[in-house]
Amino acid sequence: MARIYNFSPGPSVLPAPVLEKAREDLRGWRSTGITVMEMSHRGKDFIGIAEKATADLRELLEIPQNYKVLFLAGGASAQFAAVPLNLLRGKTKVSYVSTGYWSEKAIAEARLFGEVQVSASGKESNFTTIPPRPQWNVDPDAAYLHYTANETIGGVEFQAAPEADGLPLVADMSSNILSRPVEVGRFGLIYASAQKNIGLPGLAVVIVREDLIGQALPGTPSTFDYRRQAAEGSMVNTPPTYSWYVAGLMVEWLKEQGGLKAIEARNIRKAEKLYAAIDALPFYSNPVDPAVRSRMNVPFHLADAALETPFLAEAKEAGLAYLEGHRSVGGLRASIYNAMPEEGVDALISFMREFERKRG
Repeated sequence: MARIYNFSPGPSVLPAPVLEKAREDLRGWRSTGITVMEMSHRGKDFIGIAEKATADLRELLEIPQNYKVLFLAGGASAQFAAVPLNLLRGKTKVSYVSTGYWSEKAIAEARLFGEVQVSASGKESNFTTIPPRPQWNVDPDAAYLHYTANETIGGVEFQAAPEADGLPLVADMSSNILSRPVEVGRFGLIYASAQKNIGLPGLAVVIVREDLIGQALPGTPSTFDYRRQAAEGSMVNTPPTYSWYVAGLMVEWLKEQGGLKAIEARNIRKAEKLYAAIDALPFYSNPVDPAVRSRMNVPFHLADAALETPFLAEAKEAGLAYLEGHRSVGGLRASIYNAMPEEGVDALISFMREFERKRG
């Protein structure tokens, strides 16, 4: 069966070379006679896979030596709790920026453990823009400042890391990590679920500065304690081994593409093409402030919402799948992560123009 263009927001499209390598290894990883998903996480074979994936990620992101890299179960939602559990460090208040659905989820979870100051919110604009940094109110006594780098649902993305006023800067980069270079040293902690640009669901990558760990709140579960996970190589419990292995393949693929500067250039081209097509046709619209439009997730609407159902049906017939908007906002959405080829975006634009010609 021919491959389709998969615009799903996650679990998302994987590069063909990664799928081919994973399929090859299903016949038996190297000379072991078993697949990676059957390996003991404490055996030398998987330890080698894990160590290589970690080293390659460090190289790709240029992670400083005073940061720990963790591969943990539970995805980003588990980190909504793990972050305050580990980073409150004797304080009672944390600062969060609210830019949409996922930052709101992170705020709700943080409120279970401390007082949350919402330093800025895009709610008044229906989360179609990000309040300018000078308008933020950041409490200097907060334990950290948290923001969501890219809102998968609303299509709002920070184009640069914000100033943190001397606080540890914490970023949920679930949907744009590895899509552009990042100066890791500006952050206290970065976390990201894997199923957008790192591979398969069930895994979160956590990059945390060493001086911020070791003071978890009393009662913090051992699997959520960054110090313990760092000391035990992310293996306090059995990690999602196959997802970790695929993450390693994804990082290898990115290195083969020329690294993060090269993939960023490709992502800019894809996004600019798609937004230009949307803006050129009155039949389509995107509500997001152009200054903060996401390169990864492009929500859009039809002039006649009644045409969304036939649009999706005809798109699927044309090999363009998973273009539904999130149930909370409706409309349509194209997720164009690293692994979406430029040809897929071209095919979508061509379909959109033809659909407008027939239905507009």
